[in-house]
Amino acid sequence: MRIALANLRFPSTPDESLTAALAAIASAASAKADILCFPECFVPGYRARSKSVPPPDAAFLTQAHHTCAAAAARANVAVILGTERLLDNALLATALVIDRDGTILGFQDKVQLAPQEESTYTPGTTRQIFRTGDVTFGISICHEGWRYPETVRWPAVRGAQIVFHPHFHEANPDGYVPTTFADPLNSVFEKTMLCRASENTVYFASVNFASAGSDTTSAIINPDGTVLAWQPYGLEGLLLADLDLTQATGLYAHRYKPQPSGF
Repeated sequence: MRIALANLRFPSTPDESLTAALAAIASAASAKADILCFPECFVPGYRARSKSVPPPDAAFLTQAHHTCAAAAARANVAVILGTERLLDNALLATALVIDRDGTILGFQDKVQLAPQEESTYTPGTTRQIFRTGDVTFGISICHEGWRYPETVRWPAVRGAQIVFHPHFHEANPDGYVPTTFADPLNSVFEKTMLCRASENTVYFASVNFASAGSDTTSAIINPDGTVLAWQPYGLEGLLLADLDLTQATGLYAHRYKPQPSGF
């Protein structure tokens, strides 16, 4: 199983986000990837306070989703597209999952919002797992994967061999600027990637935008918590890795037994 993470620069417009997504799908096909995952809300762009993203456009989102589905079918690549959707006039941060034949398998909405997102997005209410070919996978979006281990354990105990983690991180003016993945002087976030993989015995694949000075980059973590691959900070491109799915047993996820107190 070969996966690709789209470590791309933040799009300047929604149209540019779609153009970049289509180019990445074609590149993933050339690299013979089976699954391609994009960062959080890549189409039309994550609504950070530091970014200027136009108001939500339901027609654009529908068109973009179907255009990416058609591209996935042409490329024979499954796609996890970080995006948005409008549901009953509520805006949700989500991941659209497209199978290799272009079939839309569904959405994984972001359920656990960061405090600063609560005025922009509405939290989702459900979780699900997805399957393409011989692989089962789940999705935990940004803040969920950092702060809430159960969002990774949930798909792991239901057979997921990979948990994808689309996220958005940019440079913090007062933050440490790393050059090596999981540097001890860096923030907790990259160490969290190692924990989420090893505590569930699954692959953990986290994808960020290509952002100069960010304290996180895209990385793929083995089920034993070791680093399989990581993208140099700020470098745009696809991060590729071949996974041995027999290693993703979910052993530690399945051994977890909640106590009556809930812990």
